[in-house]
Amino acid sequence: MENTMFLDNLIARARSGIAKRKDYNRTVNEIKSLTDRDLADMRASRSEMLYQVRQQFFG
Repeated sequence: MENTMFLDNLIARARSGIAKRKDYNRTVNEIKSLTDRDLADMRASRSEMLYQVRQQFFG
């Protein structure tokens, strides 16, 4: 019984991590696809946006 719970927990954590990484990668790709003009219009820095996204997802 304990082994089953351990395995279930391990699988759930792995799935959660995979989903989190997928969301992170999608967000990073969206930021990378912004043109320089888009960034200028938003008065944003690509590197700062990427830094903030990493902080949001992974602390």
